[in-house]
Amino acid sequence: MGEGLRAIAVETGATGACAGVVTLDHDGRWRRRAALSTDDGLPFLLDLPEAAELPDGAALQLEDGRHVRVRAAPEPLTAVAAETPQALARLAWHLGNRHLPVVIEAGRLLIRRDHVIEAMLAGLGATVTPVTAPFTPEGGAYGRGRTHAHHHGHDAHADPNAHLREPAP
Repeated sequence: MGEGLRAIAVETGATGACAGVVTLDHDGRWRRRAALSTDDGLPFLLDLPEAAELPDGAALQLEDGRHVRVRAAPEPLTAVAAETPQALARLAWHLGNRHLPVVIEAGRLLIRRDHVIEAMLAGLGATVTPVTAPFTPEGGAYGRGRTHAHHHGHDAHADPNAHLREPAP
């Protein structure tokens, strides 16, 4: 029955019959068109009008009225912790200044593994710990998803000291 099955919309709060679950990492949850399979092996074509985020817990609406639930796959991340909430906020500022996607949790931040960023954070007093967890970062202030309001070249991002100035009081 999976032959020719298409997912044509992304919905939240769907209540129709569930055809299965598709588990995707963060990059895999940004798609317009892709051949996918549910975790049980049901093949379907994701065929959206434009590229979209497939958020954890959302439903992909199939043409036959059923849906496929999206699950965020666990992936290798780095947990970032600090001794005080103020110190953690300072670390979050540095990550935001580098335009990095971040999951914000009580008492810690989760980022993608990156040895340069980890070294910068450790130099700022952070405790960095490798973890495996779903990566569901915050959306940007000016739009959900992969937005970047300005560009200053990514060569600066290779230098761990490129953005070490302190935020204004």
